[in-house]
Amino acid sequence: MSQIRVVWGTATGPTAMASYDAALAEANVHNFNLITVSSVIPAEPTVEAVGTAPDLGPAGEALTVVESRATVAPDDDSDPCAGVGWTRSESGRGLFYECSGSDVEVVSAAIEDGLDAGRDLRDWSFHDDERVVVEHTEGSSDAYTTVVVLAVYGDSWPLL
Repeated sequence: MSQIRVVWGTATGPTAMASYDAALAEANVHNFNLITVSSVIPAEPTVEAVGTAPDLGPAGEALTVVESRATVAPDDDSDPCAGVGWTRSESGRGLFYECSGSDVEVVSAAIEDGLDAGRDLRDWSFHDDERVVVEHTEGSSDAYTTVVVLAVYGDSWPLL
């Protein structure tokens, strides 16, 4: 694995799952089986915020991700937002922290607090912090709305 890509999408749909699938489609990771990991970045890969994933392999394969996701129901007036932040150490190792909610400032602050807590648990010298927080502000009163932000580890791999 040589690269971790941070991708995101927002979408609406007639059900919570349909809006989630559509948000994954906007990020171009909808044709994969997502395998969630616990947020530690290996030393070797680069991390880049790209928005939309390139072709990562055949449909139906597994894709390793750190995922932040927020969905609101049709009668909910709040604006869903999701975010992923990351920090790297001098050795390249690092951490992701994911958070979601309905207030961009609260989500951003929670990401920073989570990264601070993760840094405190490790005896590493950290130097870089970045984050992507996405909000869906064009709500629809008759549809579910989902926002996703994912850190995608490399390309897909066969499940079988």
